[in-house]
Amino acid sequence: MGFFEHHGVEEKEFFRSSNLVNFTFPLHFHRAYELIIINEGELLVSIDQKEYVMNKNDIAFIFNNQMHEFKTMDHSNISIVIFSPELIGDFFMKYKGYVPENNVIHLRKAFDLDKLDSIYRQKSFLYDICGTLVYNTEFLPVEHSTKTEVLHKILLYVDRNYSEDCTLKVIAKQLQYDYTYLSKLFIQMTNLSFTEYLNQYRTSQACYLLKNSHQSISEISINCGYNNLRSFNRNFKKFTSHSPRKFRELA
Repeated sequence: MGFFEHHGVEEKEFFRSSNLVNFTFPLHFHRAYELIIINEGELLVSIDQKEYVMNKNDIAFIFNNQMHEFKTMDHSNISIVIFSPELIGDFFMKYKGYVPENNVIHLRKAFDLDKLDSIYRQKSFLYDICGTLVYNTEFLPVEHSTKTEVLHKILLYVDRNYSEDCTLKVIAKQLQYDYTYLSKLFIQMTNLSFTEYLNQYRTSQACYLLKNSHQSISEISINCGYNNLRSFNRNFKKFTSHSPRKFRELA
């Protein structure tokens, strides 16, 4: 199971951090809040279709259910923190139904996430970030168009079913929408065909598993929704320029 599948709903006070090097992850969303912290390099982050170029000590504070993706430009070393809204309950209740006008803030010095070894230190760290965000930006009411709501449903289905036979025709049937309509909407909202997006999503999950698990390459292939190893290897190399074996060696 990949890092971004943890949505912060399985327990009320959930805090999880991870370090990722040269990582790219396609469009997704979740109930949890997320921080993307740049330790080194440069990262292109898109949040609700607004793009930010982030550098060292920049932090993106992504609110729950904001659609976002990120891409390494040349090199990046980042920390991801995913946490449940209940950890910052006062802030969550005050800004529920709102999103930041600018999701990115800059900090003068880096944080050592390893020192956040108790819930009190975690809350102190998070509320400090909240205070900086409130000082630096305005907040806007959430406005979801019908198209955005439909895209949310498609992305959620992929997130839950990418390891299975996950096709847009199946999704159209599940959601009771016309397949052609969903296909055009998806391209319009993401600039990708559904198949391209699904392959990117599966590849990103495979990257995480190659770096952070002891599963064999064939096991990872199956767990990421591929019926045969050849297709997995071909798609993986298309998006990473490396074979899965070489990627694991470099990790």
